[in-house]
Amino acid sequence: MKKILLRFFGLIVILILAFFWLILNPKPAFAQMNTINYNNINLENRDFSHADLAGVTFVAAEMRGTNFQGANLTNAILTKGVLLKANLEGANLSGALVDRVTMDGANLKNAIFTEATLTRSRFFDAEITGADFTDALIDRYQVSLMCERADGVNPVTGMSTRDSLGCR
Repeated sequence: MKKILLRFFGLIVILILAFFWLILNPKPAFAQMNTINYNNINLENRDFSHADLAGVTFVAAEMRGTNFQGANLTNAILTKGVLLKANLEGANLSGALVDRVTMDGANLKNAIFTEATLTRSRFFDAEITGADFTDALIDRYQVSLMCERADGVNPVTGMSTRDSLGCR
């Protein structure tokens, strides 16, 4: 019974924090005329390396093996996506919404996820050396799994992966 109450309380806290993050976020998310949307599309093995994709929407996109190396994905929306074995090395996903995304086997080396929302996303066997997750909202289970292999320091932010995840 205690476990159920603790899980329920944890869920309530996460929902409250997410609500306040949305309300107090200083960057308003208004629709723009020039916004690019890659929704419900197959982008498998596409090359978006070093592209400026700030604010771009990738909803339910198939992105297996896609190359986002060094791309600017700040405030991008990647929900219900499949990024199996994708390359996000050095990509900037600050403030991005990465909800219900599968990143199994992805290369996240030196990626920046500061203030990103990474809820219900999976990172099994993902390379996270040097990734910065400072102030990111991540499921506790995924954090515990990533802490087992967290290593390195992000060359841009100077933050260690272990510290950014809050590993003990």
